[in-house]
Amino acid sequence: MSRFLVTGGAGYVGSVVAARLLEAGYGVTVVDDLSTGFRAAVPDGATFLQARIQDAGSWLDASYDGVLHFAASSQVGESVADPEKYWRNNVGGTVELLGAMREKGVRRLVFSSTAAVYGEPERTPITESAPTAPTNPYGASKLAMDQLIAGYCQAYGLAAASLRYFNVAGAYGGHGERHDPESHLIPLILQVAAGRRESVSVYGADYPTPDGTCVRDYIHVADLAEAHLLALDAVRAGEHLICNLGNGNGFSVREVVETVRQVTGQAVPETPAPRRQGDPAVLVASAERARTRLGWRPRRTALEEIVEDAWRFARGTGERS
Repeated sequence: MSRFLVTGGAGYVGSVVAARLLEAGYGVTVVDDLSTGFRAAVPDGATFLQARIQDAGSWLDASYDGVLHFAASSQVGESVADPEKYWRNNVGGTVELLGAMREKGVRRLVFSSTAAVYGEPERTPITESAPTAPTNPYGASKLAMDQLIAGYCQAYGLAAASLRYFNVAGAYGGHGERHDPESHLIPLILQVAAGRRESVSVYGADYPTPDGTCVRDYIHVADLAEAHLLALDAVRAGEHLICNLGNGNGFSVREVVETVRQVTGQAVPETPAPRRQGDPAVLVASAERARTRLGWRPRRTALEEIVEDAWRFARGTGERS
């Protein structure tokens, strides 16, 4: 039985991927320092190790068939206020992880990257050949991690895929989104619907979009997880495969708010707010390469289904930590 190591597997996406690996019959070890993750999110059947990726040399061994790397600091605003943390945790931690993988002979890697590496795109849908110009230290650190991985593939024969996510949402089984602080739109709106927040802020209403609000590409976390399992089989020694993951369709802020109202039956008050600096009008992915190279097809593309799954998780967990 193949065994895989999932760093950051007590977080949102990492826990869903760990659960899917177990369902596929693989052995799974989750490594997480629980600085932002939740011990309860680690799926039953996975071995859990509370540790830092900076110490990978002390706990990684040759028994693993590959690593799925989710461990990272991921708050854009915090990265602007404390860039050192992001370079130290994200880039420094990945250097240690890659070094340990090389030393122990673990030659397969799937990396959780982000659309933030593109910054403000020149055109949409965004392809993998678009210029990379991150506008904050979080995106810059993820791009640096991509570049580190590319170097290891070329020099040491690592087989790796970097999967660049757009807006991940929804839930799978008992695994869903709960950040502190929360910064993602759908869980923020659901907090309003649940009575834990008075209103949702709508940043800007004069964008060149059909209803004046920003348009984003939302992908269901379960579809995202499937891409990671496919990537494990697709990577080849010496190759660094980069794939965007998204629906290929965009939904405006107002469309998301209205969908939450319909799904939850709650009013969801809005509070108008000024545009946020650096917020592009439209961010939509081209996922054609993922379809071609991974054989990946997102199946849960309806916004209603994404919101329904997220709402089910939000009602089931409340403020649980």
